[in-house]
Amino acid sequence: MTSEMTSLERCQAVMEGRVPDYLPIVPQSFMYAVETAGLKISEVNRNGRKMAECHILSQEKYGYDGCIIDFDDASIAEAIGAKVIYREDEPAIVDENEPLLKDLRQIYDMTVPDILSSGRLNEWLEATRVLKERIGDHVFIMGRADQGPFSIACLLRGTTQFMMDLLTEDKKLIDDVLEYCRQVSLAFACAQKDAGAHATSIGDALAGPNLISPDMYREFALEPERRLTHDVQEYGIPFSVHICGDSTGIIGDMGSTGARILEVDWKMDMAKARAAVPRETVLMGNVNPSYPLVFGTKQEIEDAVREVVEKTRGEGLFISSGCAMGRNTPEENMKCFVAAGRRYGSREEVMRLREKNA
Repeated sequence: MTSEMTSLERCQAVMEGRVPDYLPIVPQSFMYAVETAGLKISEVNRNGRKMAECHILSQEKYGYDGCIIDFDDASIAEAIGAKVIYREDEPAIVDENEPLLKDLRQIYDMTVPDILSSGRLNEWLEATRVLKERIGDHVFIMGRADQGPFSIACLLRGTTQFMMDLLTEDKKLIDDVLEYCRQVSLAFACAQKDAGAHATSIGDALAGPNLISPDMYREFALEPERRLTHDVQEYGIPFSVHICGDSTGIIGDMGSTGARILEVDWKMDMAKARAAVPRETVLMGNVNPSYPLVFGTKQEIEDAVREVVEKTRGEGLFISSGCAMGRNTPEENMKCFVAAGRRYGSREEVMRLREKNA
């Protein structure tokens, strides 16, 4: 009989290629954690200590294994100088009607912002520091480093205009813009390690299939992600990449970045994902956060969790939502999600699956 592990030990075991007592459950729950604490995102998105308290309350209530620190998709762009729109019940967003970059060549006059004093980035780090101090000895802390290089470039220039730039501007200029954005992302990711995170990550949704083709991803976004992954992990912290949408056409490329973890959206088939990336790559996902997690029945949630485990045979898996959980997720559905993860992610179930498929 395997002795019970802590949540942190479960995550570390999976990243080391071992079978834990239970597969870790690491939901994308920042909005849900805020809701669980009875607050609104507008009350915490400029207060890292409050965000940490929300995560602590939610993790202790539901017993999942990891907290992913997130506030919104706008914080790096804001720290660089972009205008941000704050909303009461939803995450802040960049005002793309007033882009910071009127011309891509402005990038040559810009410096990497001081991560500890620019915008709200230090509030993200404060959340990491508090979580590490309070629960980091037994709970896995992923300190997200906001956006990846391609997405940052879109937010600074305006997504529509940057799409036009890709077609009309010199490739060297595009590469220089992406390299600047990579340097900012790198600085923030390294700061998350310094703050005590066990892993760090980026979201690069605007590099995904919802906006650009797989060929464009490979031409513009892949190499910055690959170099960012290398540099962050050389700094000594596991790195994760999250790209929204059906990533079937690029999942193998995402695996080639060398990222220790890939966060897989619910639109991607997990069996195909597991087959397309190296065995040592941990997959994190990918239960649909809307249906069934918000609107589904208990049985549908159980079926969805079981399917994720079966499709991957429990190999290198963090059970998670396929993207950010809605703040309107019913309490009973969250409890069911965690219980299903424990049931179908037990060591006995995982070993049974592997023997069955040997």
